[in-house]
Amino acid sequence: MLRTIGTKLLLIIPVLFIVSLGTFLLVELVPGDPAIQVLGPNSTAEEYERVREEMGLNDPVIQRYWDWLTDALHGDLGYNLVPPSTPVTERLANAFPINIELAILALIMSFAVAIPLAMWSAYRAGGRFDRTVSATMFGVISVPAFLSGIILLLIFAINWRIFPLGQWARPSEEGWAENLKHAFLPALTLALTEIAVFTRLLRNDMMATLQDDYILAARAKGMPTRHILLREAFRPSSFSLITLAGVSLGRLIGGTVIVETLFSLPGVGRTVVEGARNSDYTIVQGGVLVIAVAYVVINLFVDILYMYLDPRIRRGRV
Repeated sequence: MLRTIGTKLLLIIPVLFIVSLGTFLLVELVPGDPAIQVLGPNSTAEEYERVREEMGLNDPVIQRYWDWLTDALHGDLGYNLVPPSTPVTERLANAFPINIELAILALIMSFAVAIPLAMWSAYRAGGRFDRTVSATMFGVISVPAFLSGIILLLIFAINWRIFPLGQWARPSEEGWAENLKHAFLPALTLALTEIAVFTRLLRNDMMATLQDDYILAARAKGMPTRHILLREAFRPSSFSLITLAGVSLGRLIGGTVIVETLFSLPGVGRTVVEGARNSDYTIVQGGVLVIAVAYVVINLFVDILYMYLDPRIRRGRV
């Protein structure tokens, strides 16, 4: 198993290299001149050439990519072009924890609701409870995140005033209790779709598992339903769920722009969108790189976890 993990760690290096190259070229192909962004349209020719030389814009593309990659490996993603000038790493370091927290909270909410619903639906397949859950999940998955976010805001923040209306409370400044109050509605907005998808996926997998011979034998021995569902059926039915959860976690970290905008959260997605709107290329480069690397690393972790859960993969068999 350790050898397989080592191989996967080696394979991730070219993947990260390709990700960094694609991130750099993505911004390079965007129309515009970073020197003009720094100086403004009224600069002189001498100032323009001086800034281009200082920023290395006159160097070949390969040289600029190598310089950028070397600095990125040392944690230096440059400075944003639109004043006030601040380190990109600092801005992303302030924004990224918001995405991480929302994604993890959304996954926790999704598991807490989807797993018991899916288990009981599979056990009572075709019954009233199963039909109700299936119809409800179908309706939930059909509602886009921006609409469900607006509905949650109207009900819980405006009408009932249980949760605050947007903004963000950092735990280091206002404590974890206040932070979780601000994070609950955005995380729930993200979790609703995941709940529906996880429930349907796990229900189908558990329905198949519950027909296996060893489950039928466990029932014949008179084992309690709780034991059969939790100890015997859940683990072999959870492989697809874990894979999907890893993909979802990466997507939630980088794909929360609508939720960040709706709830006025200063996350990475909103930071990158504002950088693209202002032609602030270094912000866009840094943000896309951080999100892409996080996505790759999370999927590597899911692969390793999958090997741990499925002995067939550890032994090199399918």
